[in-house]
Amino acid sequence: METDRRAEREVARRRKARRGQTIAAVSTLVVLGGLAALTLASPGWTVLRESFFSSDVFVESFPDILEGFWLDIRVFLVVEVAVLILGLAVALVRTVEAPAIFPLRLIAILYTDVFRGIPTILLVYLIGFGVPALATAEDGGATPLSWLPTNEVLLGGAALALSYGAYVSEVYRAGINSVHRGQRDAALAIGLSEQQALRHVIVPQAVRRVGPPLLNDFIALQKDVALISILGVAGEAFRIAQIQASSDFNYTPLIAAALLYLTITIPMARLLDRWERGRAVS
Repeated sequence: METDRRAEREVARRRKARRGQTIAAVSTLVVLGGLAALTLASPGWTVLRESFFSSDVFVESFPDILEGFWLDIRVFLVVEVAVLILGLAVALVRTVEAPAIFPLRLIAILYTDVFRGIPTILLVYLIGFGVPALATAEDGGATPLSWLPTNEVLLGGAALALSYGAYVSEVYRAGINSVHRGQRDAALAIGLSEQQALRHVIVPQAVRRVGPPLLNDFIALQKDVALISILGVAGEAFRIAQIQASSDFNYTPLIAAALLYLTITIPMARLLDRWERGRAVS
């Protein structure tokens, strides 16, 4: 009898789920179909299509933009590693309470406050143009700072790493502070030192807890890589699309660049959603 009732509930649950899926599919088709029909029937659709969605311009410009996008990906991957290391180092310095490292803790606090407060685009501009100016500045006929780097990609990546390192350090610090103090006490009780407890017990738990917010920061970083284009990086995707769009006042190349960024950010966003749902269930 109990088995029969359980089977009936399961059948009812599946029937309800199928009905909900059907309603969702129909309502989606109606809404999207209505929006598509309204857009295509509007008097300005032809002009909009030619200006933003020209297939001929898209096919012509996409290969160059795609080639430039690989530069964005490489910069993103390198900067991401630098941000992870820098953010964790700053967070550890700020959480360790040893009096001997108070000067380092003060520097870490100043770094976090300053670089979180400066807009990323301003920081990219300041480092990307300011450092080469220092490298070429003369003092009594000599250039004492000629050893400074002048590569736009390197300087832009450094600016992004400094900016996002400040944000990520706070994410790490929140994760470290969220680990119950009893974990540290238990580690010390079994003979681990303060450093060993931090390395083997506290930090691993903190990193697992802050995974979703870290991924969210890296979604933003992937988009902000395009900011290095303001330094005149010729091979960057947005820069290429911008040049092509301004040559004939057709903005389809910018749409092509946007689609390339979406191919990265949307899967990362869905991964973040799945991760957060899994954490909520567990």
